[in-house]
Amino acid sequence: MTQGREPSIFERIIAREIPSDIVYEDDDYIAIRDIAPKAPIHLLVIPKVWTPRIDTIQDPEQMGRLWLKASEVARQHAQDYRLVVNAGRGAGMMVEHTHIHILAGWENGPESDVL
Repeated sequence: MTQGREPSIFERIIAREIPSDIVYEDDDYIAIRDIAPKAPIHLLVIPKVWTPRIDTIQDPEQMGRLWLKASEVARQHAQDYRLVVNAGRGAGMMVEHTHIHILAGWENGPESDVL
């Protein structure tokens, strides 16, 4: 449901209106490969229930489940990883739909902060 707004690109991916490289999915979350990767492994963990940005989530259980799922997906793809969240355009958020970036796969660690 889009609540009087256009669906986000992530909602369109979840609805299979737009193809994406899905690496994980369950009833509550989807994880996809980023189309503009900033690391050798760059995945996005996206809740299927839309919120505009992470700081609009008020339920501690919902917040905790999101971070646990991001950690779980990350561990499926890498031993060491970075979890990154951008909150708002000024922080680099490109899609108004809460999501967590998983960055990993560097041979000697990240060369610099990438997001």
